Amino acid sequence: MANKRLVIALGGNALGNTPEEQLELVSNTAAPIVDLIEEGFDVIVTHGNGPQVGMIKVATDNSATKVGGTPSIPFPECGAMSQGYIGYHLQQAMQREFARRGMDKACASIVTQTVVDAADPAFQDPTKPVGAFFTEEEAAKLMEETGNKYVEDAGRGWRWVVASPAPVRIVELPLINNLVEAGMCVISTGGGGIPVIEEDGGYKGVPAVIDKDRSAALLAGEADADMLVILTAVDRVCINFNKPDQQELASMTIAEAEKYMEEGQFAKGSMLPKVEACLSFVKANPNGKALITSLERAKEALAGETGTVITA
Repeated sequence: MANKRLVIALGGNALGNTPEEQLELVSNTAAPIVDLIEEGFDVIVTHGNGPQVGMIKVATDNSATKVGGTPSIPFPECGAMSQGYIGYHLQQAMQREFARRGMDKACASIVTQTVVDAADPAFQDPTKPVGAFFTEEEAAKLMEETGNKYVEDAGRGWRWVVASPAPVRIVELPLINNLVEAGMCVISTGGGGIPVIEEDGGYKGVPAVIDKDRSAALLAGEADADMLVILTAVDRVCINFNKPDQQELASMTIAEAEKYMEEGQFAKGSMLPKVEACLSFVKANPNGKALITSLERAKEALAGETGTVITA
């Protein structure tokens, strides 16, 4: 019988904010994932890249416009760079953990493209600030030169804003599946994937930010995963969070989750997108399950001892 297949989506707290912090944290990240592989699961790991891609874009913007005279690096290329170095750190940590346990297992990182629809309405209303801060005068000049939209960001300066379109398809899916079937652990679709549109029989990168949890749900469905596992900072999803009557949820059906969403139980910037991603996966894959839990307790959650399971 084939192993059960998991897509594990790592939260940003698993990676830190600097290369040095990330190197320190990835060892802690690798061990719970290898626990699951050791249990017999086939694993595809995906991850956020917010601090990392931001760091790359800010550094290259400042170098291009203020100090270094280097070329400006387009945002899709910054996404690819962040995928590469996060994957490098993660696969090294996984390889060390495999060796420590005497496991004959390989890990590979795939720089992954995610197709978005060029007609997605999100492109008409960009909302995600990226890159360096500029003065109002600098931003006005950049808007005139590039046609890009810049907005004032929380009193810190003006920043470029890009769209957040829905993911449509994972370009490298056949390669990901082949590697998993060959027995490898695969790291892919980092930061939601590099956003690309289909053009002239190929693909063209576009400046955008894809929600990483939505891409993880799409990846899990396209890769025929048995379960989507979203790892975050809490062991279980709660209703009435941080209130005297806070209640942990061991499970939710689609109907129950939608009821809680209507009540505004899940915060927009944190738990809501995770629950929405789980619902997207379960609705499209009724035989699948989704799980939200913490990295540290992932093994226990898969054993049913903690975590919140979402089913049809």
